[in-house]
Amino acid sequence: MPRLVPLEPEVSWVELSTTEEDWRAADPGLLATMLGQMHLIRAFEETVLELAGEGLVHGPAHSSIGQEGGAVGSVVGLRSSDGVNGSHRGHHQFLAKAIGHVAPDGLNLESLVDDEIRTVLRRTLAEILGLAQGFCRGRGGSMHLQWHEAGALGTNAIVGGGVPLAAGNAWAQRHAGTDDVTISYFGDGAVNIGSVLESMNLTGAWDVPLCFFVENNLYAVSTTVAEATAEPRLSGRGPGFGIPSWRVDGMDPLAVHLATQAALEHMRAGNGPTVVEAEVYRFFHQNGPYPGSAFGYRTKKEEAGWRARDPLERVATEMRTLDLVDDEAVQAVRRQATEAMTDVVAELLEADPDGKPGTRRIRPDLWPSTDFVDVGVRGDLSEVEGARTEEQETFGGDLSRGKFIEAVARVMDRRMGTDERIVILGEDVHNLGGGTNGATKGLAAAYPGRVLGTPISENAFAGLGGGIALDGRFVPVVEFMYPDFLWVAADQVFNQIAKARHMFGGDNPVPLVLRTKAAAGTGYGSQHSMDPAGIFATSPGWRIVAPSTPFDYVGLMNTALALDDPVLVLEHVDLYGTQGEIPVSDLDYQIPVGSAAVRREGDDVTVISYLSMVAKALEAVDEVGVDAEVIDLRWLDRASIDWETIGRSIRKTNAVLVVEQGAVGTSYGGWLADEIQRRYFDHLDQPVARVTGAEASPSISKVLERAAIAGTEEVVAGLRRVVDGFGG
Repeated sequence: MPRLVPLEPEVSWVELSTTEEDWRAADPGLLATMLGQMHLIRAFEETVLELAGEGLVHGPAHSSIGQEGGAVGSVVGLRSSDGVNGSHRGHHQFLAKAIGHVAPDGLNLESLVDDEIRTVLRRTLAEILGLAQGFCRGRGGSMHLQWHEAGALGTNAIVGGGVPLAAGNAWAQRHAGTDDVTISYFGDGAVNIGSVLESMNLTGAWDVPLCFFVENNLYAVSTTVAEATAEPRLSGRGPGFGIPSWRVDGMDPLAVHLATQAALEHMRAGNGPTVVEAEVYRFFHQNGPYPGSAFGYRTKKEEAGWRARDPLERVATEMRTLDLVDDEAVQAVRRQATEAMTDVVAELLEADPDGKPGTRRIRPDLWPSTDFVDVGVRGDLSEVEGARTEEQETFGGDLSRGKFIEAVARVMDRRMGTDERIVILGEDVHNLGGGTNGATKGLAAAYPGRVLGTPISENAFAGLGGGIALDGRFVPVVEFMYPDFLWVAADQVFNQIAKARHMFGGDNPVPLVLRTKAAAGTGYGSQHSMDPAGIFATSPGWRIVAPSTPFDYVGLMNTALALDDPVLVLEHVDLYGTQGEIPVSDLDYQIPVGSAAVRREGDDVTVISYLSMVAKALEAVDEVGVDAEVIDLRWLDRASIDWETIGRSIRKTNAVLVVEQGAVGTSYGGWLADEIQRRYFDHLDQPVARVTGAEASPSISKVLERAAIAGTEEVVAGLRRVVDGFGG
């Protein structure tokens, strides 16, 4: 028989409940504030459901009625400088944080609503209705509520999607030298999501002060916790990652408060993350004004049992027992909250002149202007106005020959030496003499604590980088070892980082650089070889640079690091070993956003390309003997294309060949060709021609890999088609 030794987690995992002594010991001001906040939130949510019933809420209305105790109990002890974010069901957390910000000394139950609280209620409701005076100018609606000043980092419609961002915020708090913390709220449905579990692992390894707050309301829409997991005590996820955890009755706001206070003490002391699981209950269905029993997945008996445990009544009952309030005082609190919401609604709605008697409409003058639709997809570039710019042809400093990869490491060394905000994170960036290709050579030793080797968890560390960028105190440079890994982190890359500025109102800077290398031709096969330019170019929010020379890399990376937008810096393995001119000592110039480079002037055809295919295009032009003009795009995103240079060339040549290496299905050239033909149709003598790879992604076989990607031979064939007048 084998010998079995029971194992215990190295951290504590406890269930906390309150006693009569705890209620007697509680600060009366704390209890009053919790009661007042919960009544304000309850009245607010009831108003939202009422307006949704009238058809005035465009989109879902995820009510938090019944769950107020978890939000208020956990938020009431926070500072404004502490951060919170949450999920689609986040009105209660947002309001608790916002009210705490404008009323830091607590609430007076006899005079519950002052002008600042009324403004919070009005702006929050305006946001849910999609109006211009909302916190996100109407763009966020019910599911994307943000008020940075109050520490409300933004609620999130992707289940579990906001947790990595919260981890980044918490990392920034700690590394800025504060003892501030962040709480990320999510439900039982998110606790099994990869990004949540990856973030638990990463924050545990790095001692990041993030509280994973699980609002276990027992149902993910209609799927029960018991159906979704073999361990329904969801706080049990914490000990598996070395994170101390608390389980608590979320219908008891004081119990939530005491558990959260213990978690805060742990985190503020620099001991890393925590988990708090609060078992709560939403009184209504996933969305809208009907109970779950109306849809058949809950019984009325179950719902009645939970309603009898209403957190508002629990606090009121305990306060009555302590002679802190009486029935009349509680009724007055309720009345003040509902009257405040009546006043707020009156400011936003009016009688509908075209409707039936008694119907209301949103005041037309409160809607955002349609001219605002694209404002804030990215910034206005004011942060780089007046910057010193250079091109190699006019550069006055000393140059020396060197490998492309040396320029990568040297410019990062220079920028990290002059800007302490810059941090690098990614897999193996701290080891192997500068990562897998030498791009971070010497940086880990030169800048301790600023070159962070991550676990293999693209969702977690990409999102953590996004959270760092949104915090604003650091500039993260995130490395994806290969572009194909973007699919692993697609939520963070496209749903979170790319959309954050626009979604939350258009003002939030997102200064993040994402470095990655295309590796077609290296034998790494289908999952390591893609060119991601076409995917990123069709996702609003990203800027994209694609340097083809070492000199350009220095200037383009300098610009990328100076921008307040997320920037993909796309590299190519084929270029790393090539030789080019690198400044000897002057590494401080920029290459402007939206500036292409003409690598060869000509009159017969305009050849447009980027990265390693620029050199192959030049080779092909020489082989064919055509007088082609070759344009190196450098900036690839829709907002940064140099249409002036492209247009000038097309008006001269009247023919275009777009050249890229990668697969036709994810082609960058597809949308570019479409745009060119719409802009310059009158100047084209034939359709825009394209050179791309095959439909298949590259295989391991050397022969099949070569057949899947474009090279000089394919560009030669493309040029000959154009010369012969057959174009595309």
